[in-house]
Amino acid sequence: MTDTTSAPARTPRSRPLRRLRAAGRAALVVAALVAPMLAVPAHATPTPTPSGPELSGEADLTLSPVGNGIVRPGDQLAVSATIANGTEATVPATTVTLELGTEPIPDRSGLASWLADTEPAALPPVAEAPLAAVVSGADATSAIVVPPEVPALAERGAGVYPLRATAVVAGQTLAATSVFIVPDDAVAASVGVVVPITAPPGSAGLLGVDDLAELTAPDGELTAQLDAVEGTSAILAVDPALPAAIRARGTAAPESAIEWLARLEALPLTRFALQFGDADLATQVHASLPTPLQPTSLVSYLSPEVLADPPTQTPTATPDPTASPSPTASPSPTEPADDPEGTDPLPDLAQLTAIGNPTQAGVFWPATGSAGGDVVAALGATTVEGAPPLTLVPSDTTSAGSGNHTVRARATAAGAQLLVYDSEISAALHHAAGETDTPRRAASLTEATAYLAFAARESGGQPILVTVDRGTDRERVGLRTALNAAALAPGVTPAEMPVLTAAEPVDVGVGDIPADAPRVAELTQLLGDEAQIASFATILTDPALLTGRQRAEILQLLAVAWRAEPEAATAALTGHREQTRETLDAVGILPSSTLNLISYDANFGPWVRNDLPYEANLVLMAQPNDPRLVVTDRTEVVAAAAQNTRVTIPVQARIGNGKVTLTMQLYSPTGVPIGTVQSAEVEVRAEWETIGLVILVSLMVLFVGLGIFRTVRRRRARAREQAEASLEPEVRTDDPGPEVIP
Repeated sequence: MTDTTSAPARTPRSRPLRRLRAAGRAALVVAALVAPMLAVPAHATPTPTPSGPELSGEADLTLSPVGNGIVRPGDQLAVSATIANGTEATVPATTVTLELGTEPIPDRSGLASWLADTEPAALPPVAEAPLAAVVSGADATSAIVVPPEVPALAERGAGVYPLRATAVVAGQTLAATSVFIVPDDAVAASVGVVVPITAPPGSAGLLGVDDLAELTAPDGELTAQLDAVEGTSAILAVDPALPAAIRARGTAAPESAIEWLARLEALPLTRFALQFGDADLATQVHASLPTPLQPTSLVSYLSPEVLADPPTQTPTATPDPTASPSPTASPSPTEPADDPEGTDPLPDLAQLTAIGNPTQAGVFWPATGSAGGDVVAALGATTVEGAPPLTLVPSDTTSAGSGNHTVRARATAAGAQLLVYDSEISAALHHAAGETDTPRRAASLTEATAYLAFAARESGGQPILVTVDRGTDRERVGLRTALNAAALAPGVTPAEMPVLTAAEPVDVGVGDIPADAPRVAELTQLLGDEAQIASFATILTDPALLTGRQRAEILQLLAVAWRAEPEAATAALTGHREQTRETLDAVGILPSSTLNLISYDANFGPWVRNDLPYEANLVLMAQPNDPRLVVTDRTEVVAAAAQNTRVTIPVQARIGNGKVTLTMQLYSPTGVPIGTVQSAEVEVRAEWETIGLVILVSLMVLFVGLGIFRTVRRRRARAREQAEASLEPEVRTDDPGPEVIP
């Protein structure tokens, strides 16, 4: 398991070549198991790499016990020794010597020291085997079997015993260490194994159709994960973004994805939900968030099929924690709603993200090694569905397990409820799950089995928890063999989640772990961008179309898997922030040309650009910088999706000529400024000549009218006087008067 060369670490070779070589080595080991002699050489033909692999610059030796190193009384000990040639020269043929310790390793600390020793002490030799020459970039394996009647192996008591293999190559001694385990039948322990069901990290809020098709194909990563856990007693930690991505697509989802989801729901395995996107909990706590972030809406991801015909969802009842789970028939994620009147609402978050039969609500699993006492306390202070949550932490971060001691699964820390998983066993299983090289995988499985032997002995009959941690390199065979190694270890019985949570807790302390400052700073930036999107989204009838997508993308960018790829994570963050800026700039006023106002009034028609796929409700405010122009200052605008919309603004000119600047700004209905301020020039020409002519003509008409009026009036007055005069009696001056008769 450990080699003693001082050259740089070996560079992994291509996976196809590894698989071919692994198949050859497995055949050799089987041959060694049935060989009746003390040391039977079995050679793998060195396989040169045709494409010239990247060489590590060293030759290394790996010692791999068969059967996870378990040797019961009366069994033979079978191992394989493999030399991988990472140099440019051919490694000459040599002999591999197997050495076997006589005394068992006393404890876990001794086991760790032996496996990590770069210069292990020599042990009594028990067998040898020849190894053929190895050309550059190739490897060769020799199998060695020690029969049970050999005195060095016979009558061994229960325990974990050291193994050492050596080979002299070009004058240098290569050495590798491992162990074999003689089981103690008096020791028994229940062991729970947590397996995350996750996709590779990404920046999209939900996986796309093409991604789903690739991941759920027969050789896809998600398919491999279900293949590995099916038929086991694993506890599943499911990313709820996976079923949400499939359900949101409706009938547009790939058939393989729909079948994958149905298969996940039907598995009779206990499970709990990870954070959406498997978001990094420690980073959220260190960013001073009061509670972990949750998705707010996924309506923007719903396909037209789902929007037109929402699926009918049946709520999943939480099973009795004291009973074993049984498969529950779940409706198809694309089954149309059985409602002739079409009254079924759209699926909500709970329906979209359901993982099927969760046995424990409110389980937090921070990235391994990221959660110190402050994170545990902060998470423990929250409540989920009215109950305190459980937080998973590795044993080496606790006071009880810091000295490489076994810690029972159920624990508390300053009132916070914990599930503690064994660090060393989990690390060995994780390495085995991601290893494509068969000898190296076998070495890791033996290491895990040895630690399990000590853990079972030290657990005091209490349950133990281990994990096969997150990773994008977990393969079907590697993950399955890792699960089998934990389940089939001597004295081990599977433990499901109810068994772990019901166990008597032990009080532990959790050490301090510094925050990942760059990730905290990145989250702070993302939250600032989210606040801007929330304000901007008020232009939509349903702001969740933007805010829900933004939150989902933030959670995906916080995925634990990004911790292993910091450069790719930075690139993804940069791309996301650029998209956010593009979204904030998706609505605005297009630049306008100069308007020549040659009449008293007119309509000014600026264009509003809307690059969003949604209709936008806006208010256009316009303000001239000169009183010579009168403008309607507030105009409501409904900007059509993904196009430019013409806006009509009435303008009027007052007396005077000149250039007027019209300033325009868009706002949301709630008063949030949208886009940048735009200005337009208006040339005002008031036409004084026309106005003066009209006034002059009006005055002339007035004067003529007055003259006519006066003339007519005088004539009428004269005529009236004449008429009055003609009506008076005539008086004669020569009339002598009346005659007087005396």
